[in-house]
Amino acid sequence: MRSATSIGANINEAQAGQSKNDFIAKMSIASKEARESKYWIELLIRTDYLNETNNRTKSLLNEIEEIVKLLTSIVKTSQVGK
Repeated sequence: MRSATSIGANINEAQAGQSKNDFIAKMSIASKEARESKYWIELLIRTDYLNETNNRTKSLLNEIEEIVKLLTSIVKTSQVGK
């Protein structure tokens, strides 16, 4: 829960960044938190706390994977020409 809610908080801070470097730093943290959240979801699936075949679980995993991809892309794009 903590890593998942940190994603939005860091994105919000990035949008108010004082510089391009500050924006990149905050978005990088958001990306790392998204990866951590994905790890926890995968762990919950492996330990059978979440059912891998459940549509809600599939959707949750797909959404966090898309968030990771999106944030990674934002960070990489922002670093170009830095």
